[in-house]
Amino acid sequence: MILVTGGAGFIGSALIAELNARGYDDIFIVDILGTDERWKNLRNLRFADYMESEDFSQMVSDSEIELDVDAIIHMGACSDTTERDCSYLVRNNYEFSKLLAGWALEIGARFIYASSAATYGDGSQGFADDEDQLQDLTPLNMYGYSKHIFDLWCRRQGLLDKFVGLKFFNVFGPNEYHKGEMRSFVLKAYEQIRSSGRVRLFKSHRSDYPDGGQLRDFVYVRDAVAMTLFFLDRPDLAGIYNIGTGRARNWNDLAQAVFRALDKPLNVEYMDMPEVLRGKYQYFTQADISKIRQAGYEAKTIPLEDAVNDYVRNYLLKDAYLKG
Repeated sequence: MILVTGGAGFIGSALIAELNARGYDDIFIVDILGTDERWKNLRNLRFADYMESEDFSQMVSDSEIELDVDAIIHMGACSDTTERDCSYLVRNNYEFSKLLAGWALEIGARFIYASSAATYGDGSQGFADDEDQLQDLTPLNMYGYSKHIFDLWCRRQGLLDKFVGLKFFNVFGPNEYHKGEMRSFVLKAYEQIRSSGRVRLFKSHRSDYPDGGQLRDFVYVRDAVAMTLFFLDRPDLAGIYNIGTGRARNWNDLAQAVFRALDKPLNVEYMDMPEVLRGKYQYFTQADISKIRQAGYEAKTIPLEDAVNDYVRNYLLKDAYLKG
């Protein structure tokens, strides 16, 4: 059995869809369904059982969980980069991760967990997935820090020679509909274009970047899933790995790709970045994916324009979800 935390969420449900496509449905899902519509991500998936995170945590703490789990894919987290409740982030992203890691060791299960590119902060230390450089990183927000301290904990405990931590860059694609303000720009741009015929982007507040020229490593969820499951297929691998394309693209490129997918003329308006974001904004992210390549991952990532076209035409325009 494979246990997937955050299995009703964006990347978690996409992972389950791919596992189903491989013919595998012995999957136990742990998540917090709450009051949003992430439950819809589960409708087309096949799995053995579901449990709320709080109940699962209590049962693990009380040693009452009896599951024959071979692997744990830990995607569950609060991924809101603007979350201000630091105590909540520590409990949800750090303490729960430590509990799950301890249980994985106890039962001898493979443990693959989601870290984040937010741990790299402003990028001044580079974007190399090198465990020896973890201590030098300075995240810009509490979300990134909550992920960072778990990476550091795993390193201090000597677990990065057993576990796999994946630093996801800017993932977009179907099944992110429930994420509110944390939805990708592709989905937000789609909605803006449909309602107003235009897209709004942040102005640059640095002279070395033009408006809309800030750079990100945008990775399609299908590639993120393929890279994640590569480590499920390779139990000999361990450590920290980047999940991205290795090629930064700017927001203008992304906006243009959405307009093109909708067969609409380009119409971009630039707006001032809120003061509260200016000191925490990443102007450049680009995954160094040489490590995963050296580990044997050979598949080419889907070009940005092709990925956006697939997402818009085959999912957004059809209000469609990933299927198992």
